Amino acid sequence: MHSIDPALVPDSPSWVIDMTALENNLRILADVQERAGCKILIALKGFATWSTFPLVRKYLSGATASAPHEARLAHEKLGGELHAYAPAYSDSDISELLPICDHLVFNSLTQWQRFRSRVEARNKAHPDRRVSCGLRINPEHREVAVALYDPCAPGSRLGVTREALRPELMAGLEVLEGLEGLHFHTLCELDSDALERTVAAVEEKFGDLLPKLKWLNLGGGHHITRPGYDTDRLVRIVKRLKERYGVAVYLEPGEAVAIRTGVLVATVLDIVENNGPIAILDTSATAHMPDVLEMPYRPEVVGAGNPGEKAYNYRLGGLTCLAGDMIGEYSFDHPLVVGERIVLLDMSHYTMVKTSNFNGVRLPSIVLRHQDGHYELVKKFGYEVYRDRLG
Repeated sequence: MHSIDPALVPDSPSWVIDMTALENNLRILADVQERAGCKILIALKGFATWSTFPLVRKYLSGATASAPHEARLAHEKLGGELHAYAPAYSDSDISELLPICDHLVFNSLTQWQRFRSRVEARNKAHPDRRVSCGLRINPEHREVAVALYDPCAPGSRLGVTREALRPELMAGLEVLEGLEGLHFHTLCELDSDALERTVAAVEEKFGDLLPKLKWLNLGGGHHITRPGYDTDRLVRIVKRLKERYGVAVYLEPGEAVAIRTGVLVATVLDIVENNGPIAILDTSATAHMPDVLEMPYRPEVVGAGNPGEKAYNYRLGGLTCLAGDMIGEYSFDHPLVVGERIVLLDMSHYTMVKTSNFNGVRLPSIVLRHQDGHYELVKKFGYEVYRDRLG
């Protein structure tokens, strides 16, 4: 990613996606998919820049969506299998999803019972385009350190616990009647050892149900493309599940697709003094990279070091009026000047999909850096984007 030349980027601020880096990630995922005999879907909640989808479809089996708009985007722009899951669906959601989805995962048995007749009617009318339905489970096994991102935190609204599936609570219904798969998602930026422990918890609590299923979805949060990730162990886990229970297995990484594939190029607009110099950029943490504040984390900047490591210290601040719109504190070898471009690393995932127009701040443009080195401006966001979402 250091190969991106900010001087060649045609606009600022801009997200720049390196297509070579993206393809390297996709090749790793495709290798796991082939060796394990599973299907890997891109989770659009993490990365949904559809100008890259012609490359994505060469390697992955499809997409997973969290809402009808994501599902429609995958259907129109990506192709392949399309899965959907949401904490709850409305009537209109089901109307939009049923014609285009291959798998539909419900968060509760009450939601399944509410919409079961519509699914079955759809499948009867279109036997060649059946929708396979499943249930999200909560194995109550915690691996994620940050509570905000932990689907198995106490009181979680995500997934059904085994307690909720006790026969005496099922009003005489057979557990999972009419459903063909289970889905769980317990990870966030974790290695395959965390998955192995989670699978053990799933088997302990739900193992009696697994032989009755057609598929098992292991969700996302798998950091498969991170250097040092144990892909051999992941392959062993998937193969064992397939062999023991006779199920098809799915993985739904989002961050692993896009990690280390892109940067955010921004420009210094002003430098102000208050307990040290503050460089105000033409971008924003809260509007353009909200995980910086939510996670929180300090993104790396090309050529910069930790405070005090280099000769000149600066705090980098955003463009909005939010007092806490601060990116972090850095040091540089030279004094920053107005008009200088700053390159923030690893800005493809959970950036473009989470942006806002707070303060009416313009969204960064989207630029692709192709394998031959040329930069293509694929999207520039104007006033109309702000105006049209407010009505």
